[in-house]
Formats: sequence, structure tokens, C-alpha cells
Amino acid sequence: MDVPMHTAGTKTDRPLRILFGSAHPHLPQMYGGAQSSTHELVKRLRAKGHDAAVLAGLTGTGWLGVRGRVLLKLTRDGYVRDDSLGYPVFRAWFADRVARWVVRDFGADAVIFQSRLPVPMAQAIDREKTRTFIYLRNVEKEDLGGSLRGLANLGFIANSRFTAERFAETDGVHADVIYPMIEAEKYRVNSTRQNVTFINPHPYKGVDIALGVAAACPEIPFVFVRGWQLPPDQKKSLTAALGKLPNVILRPSTNDMRTVYGEARIVLAPSQWQEAFGRIAAEAQVSGIPVLASRTGGLPEAVGPGGIILDKDAPIETWADQLRHLWHDTSAYDRASKAARDHAARPEMVPGWQINQLVDILRAPVPEPQH
Repeated sequence: MDVPMHTAGTKTDRPLRILFGSAHPHLPQMYGGAQSSTHELVKRLRAKGHDAAVLAGLTGTGWLGVRGRVLLKLTRDGYVRDDSLGYPVFRAWFADRVARWVVRDFGADAVIFQSRLPVPMAQAIDREKTRTFIYLRNVEKEDLGGSLRGLANLGFIANSRFTAERFAETDGVHADVIYPMIEAEKYRVNSTRQNVTFINPHPYKGVDIALGVAAACPEIPFVFVRGWQLPPDQKKSLTAALGKLPNVILRPSTNDMRTVYGEARIVLAPSQWQEAFGRIAAEAQVSGIPVLASRTGGLPEAVGPGGIILDKDAPIETWADQLRHLWHDTSAYDRASKAARDHAARPEMVPGWQINQLVDILRAPVPEPQH
């Protein structure tokens, strides 16, 4: 007879079978902070003896898309499996529609849904039998696929205190905080500290501020690194603006961020939207690179003492003055650099601590929903 883990309430050291699920595609079909963090979590969990896997959406692109299209015609399961990342990844055109069957077939003890359609995925499975959690990775509710209120037998994890507090206010849920996992060795560099780096030149990320600051600081070299795809009009506008700024170089996106941080002296993050956390700040600080960022969402939490925080609508002159201060004042820069490195090493950002915390959460009783 199966004993529901959430009612057993006992803590054991036996390995868990843990499934992460999202309707978004997973690596290598989609690259993003959630995919990177999930990949690193799964690898760490497996290294600790747990059996972890991923359920994800499937696109028709690349070899995985071709393979998936063929195999889905040959099977009635509605999903395909591959182990190319070193762990099982179950992919489906509509991951939310097969969540129940993947959870059953994988034999999951605990499931963590996140990013895209986590609510209908959680509603589709037997939460009396399988410990179920939603990992809140952003504060935009469109991707949730439904309301969080009143969902029984469901726990919550958030990627920052900001995210947890926002959902406590809007939906009355309690979420334990586990920051995005940053594998320091993938980002740590001995930077030549020769430019100001701005990642993802998109309006949401404050591209207009970055352009204005670069124009106000012609003596400072800037590197803009492409991120999200831009619509034609925004792409044309960016190209025209950069054509007037000889101190700015535009580079393509990359999967190896060490090539970006290897030349960065300062990371500029003038985001204009409610960042749930601010992963680039955490990545840069591993190498003692301070961050000049906007006071929005979880960015101040991610930057901490390792940089400077300004109001997101502060005048360009203020942004430029603070950037010049960090760039030219060696003592101020050295203090910020040390603070950034120390902030990156705090216990909450250590992967081993995060894994132990996550496993403890997965084994503890799920709290009753608030009304």
C-alpha cells in the first residue's frame, strides 16, 4: 500500500525520485535562467544519490525536434525520452497534458513544477500520492496557467525573498526561498576589467538607459551582448543608435558567459521591469565584478552590497555619474569588487547548501493553504 509522503511527515535519508516540470522547452532547445538553474539542480541532486529528471515542452527544431516527431508517431505515450544531458528528459508537444503519465511512469516521490503552466500541471496529478511543489521563478502570472489560491497538498518555493513576498501579498501563499543555483566554476574568471558590460539590449532590460549612459561616457568602452530576439523595429532602432556610439561594441549571445565576464569591469543592469531575482548580477559577482543596477524587483537583493542601486527612472546623468565613480575611483572600485565577491560566497548561494535545503523542503510536510 502506498503511503502519501506528505502525510507520513517522517524524515528519512533514503534517496528521492524528483521530477522538475515545465511546459517550456528544456536544454538544448531553450536556453534561459530557469533552464540553467534546473540543469544544475538536477546534476547536483543526482550527484547526492537522488534520481532526478525533467519534464519539458518539445519544439520541432533541431535533431531533438526531428527525433521527437518520429518517435511520437511510433508511440502512444504522448512523450519521448532522451538522456543526452546525462539524466532523463521527457519531452512533449504539450507537457501539461502528459504530466500525470510522466509522474506515474517515472515513479516520482516529489514533483516541482515551474515557469510555464505549473498550475494545470499540478492540478493534473495525484497530489495525495506525490509531494507537489511550484517553484515561483517570476512574478508575471500569465505563465502560471491558473490561480494559486486554495490549492491543497501543494507547497511553494521562490527564487528570491522579493518573489516570495509578492506572492504572499497577492495570493496568500507561503514560499520557502532558494536562490537560483550558480555553479561558480562556470562563471569565475580573472577579468581583464576593460569594459562596461550590458547584457540583453531590450526595452525591459533598460536599453535606452544603457544607450544614454554610453553616450554620456564616451571615454569608457561598453560591450552590449545580445539576448532576447528583438522585433524588426526595435532591432533597427538599436542598430541606428549603436551606429552613433563608437565606444560601444555589440556582440552575439553566448552559452559561455566566461567570455563575457572575462573582460567586464562593471556590469550594467538598469532593468525597467520586475526582475524576480537578477541572475547576471550573481554570475558577475562570482568574479568580483560589481553591478550598477536599478531598484526594481529582486535586483537589489541579488546585488546586495556588491554594487550600486539606483531608482529605475533616475536621470541619465545620475547613472553616468555613478558609473564614472566606479570606473575611475580605484579605491571605490576595489571596495565594491571585494563586497561583490563576498556577497557571491554567502551561504544561501552555495550549491551544497541549496541542495540540502531543497531536499529538506521536499521531505517536510506541505503546509495547508491560506484562505
